[in-house]
Amino acid sequence: MRIRTVLVVGILAALLVAGGVSYYASSHPDGLEYVAEQVGFSDAAKDPATADSPLADYQVKGVENDALSGALAGVAGSLIVLALVTGLAYVVRRRGSTDRAEANARPRADEHPVDEQSPADWVDADEHPTDEHPRKGG
Repeated sequence: MRIRTVLVVGILAALLVAGGVSYYASSHPDGLEYVAEQVGFSDAAKDPATADSPLADYQVKGVENDALSGALAGVAGSLIVLALVTGLAYVVRRRGSTDRAEANARPRADEHPVDEQSPADWVDADEHPTDEHPRKGG
């Protein structure tokens, strides 16, 4: 299976879960809210700084139908995360290709030979006699 097919299927599955299955999510408070209610300090909670944001409390501001509002918030959140991850992957990939380009820009020994000798011939003859050198058949 091609990578593009896997990505498209994965994105569609995430959007389906975020938009469709979120309708069936529990309407009960989460763990922290439940404990706050049980212990009796839920009234002391202040509104978060993001209370006026368009996707506050897992709902889309301005949409009256709760199911549709939750589904749209899930899809919007998934698309925002997808955009952030795609941007991060692009930046990391570009940085990696720049590093590779710099490494490839360095002159290689075979591109600028000192003379017509091969790298195997550059070995000092006193250090590795020709008859014992592994590349020379010894």
